[in-house]
Amino acid sequence: MAQESPKNSAAEIPVTSNGQLEDSHEHSFNRDLKRSLPVGLGLSETKITSHGFDSTKEGVVEAGPFPGGRAQQKSGPVVLADEVKNPAMEKLELVRKWSLNTYKCTRQIISEKLGRGSRTVDLELEAQIDILRDNKKKYENILKLAQTLSTQLFQMVHTQRQLGDAFADLSLKSLELHEEFGYNADTQKLLAKNGETLLGAINFFIANVNTLVNKTIEDTLLTVKQYESARIEYDAYRTDLEELNLGPRDANTLPKIEQSQQLFQVHKEKYDKMRNDVSIKLKFLEENKVKVLHNQLVLFHNAIAAYFAGNQKQLEQTLKQFHIKLKTPGADAPSWLEEQ
Repeated sequence: MAQESPKNSAAEIPVTSNGQLEDSHEHSFNRDLKRSLPVGLGLSETKITSHGFDSTKEGVVEAGPFPGGRAQQKSGPVVLADEVKNPAMEKLELVRKWSLNTYKCTRQIISEKLGRGSRTVDLELEAQIDILRDNKKKYENILKLAQTLSTQLFQMVHTQRQLGDAFADLSLKSLELHEEFGYNADTQKLLAKNGETLLGAINFFIANVNTLVNKTIEDTLLTVKQYESARIEYDAYRTDLEELNLGPRDANTLPKIEQSQQLFQVHKEKYDKMRNDVSIKLKFLEENKVKVLHNQLVLFHNAIAAYFAGNQKQLEQTLKQFHIKLKTPGADAPSWLEEQ
């Protein structure tokens, strides 16, 4: 009679329909396993990880506390939490987004110039921006004329100084015309001194107006340019969303509409923020401009009036009122008049 083949120990373990061990045999299985383990290694110090009875891989015994009363974990593939990002792919994605944004904005600009596209207009804000740009041109013209006046006055003062020295030299060498040359020398030197004082006031006026025009106003206009760029982007994505909403709504277009809605919202928030920033800057600029120009115009008027009235005391008092200090020319240093 043929000998019966030994049974596989795994086949003697009853399982349920879902592959789990039956509770009635679990205690006896753990007891038999505990007997077969070496002395000193308890069942509570081990846990068995199996890949299933039909797996070709062997079971793994791991040392550690056994998770009593916890459901058996099913094995599966290991998934990394964070994938390694490819720098080249990130750059490519940035270029793609930039190209798409540039295309949309260029299309919007062309449509507006051709009169086909609509644009968002804030009438009050844009009127203030137009006035600011127009005033900047006028202030630049005043600045240019004041610089020309300063240059001409410098040349005149320099000539008066030389003429006074020439009269003084002749006063010493011409005894019969000593007095005539003498008081002409004094007059030219006095005119030169008053001219230097007036030149200091004019240069102070130029420096402050230049700061207002080329720094303060220019900084505000830079924010205006950023606002205008945000407005073009906003209108470009608004137009894109409107075109999609006019089309059919199906499984293919709905994701595109949703994405377009999200992009539109992002650019709308950016546009609203920039519009608010421009409004605030225009308000503070107007206050600062009035204060600066008020002081500088009073200075310019008082200095010019005192100079041509021949009121040296009033001219010097005007410079003290605005805390303007004139530099005394040194022997080795270049003349302070050359410092425009």
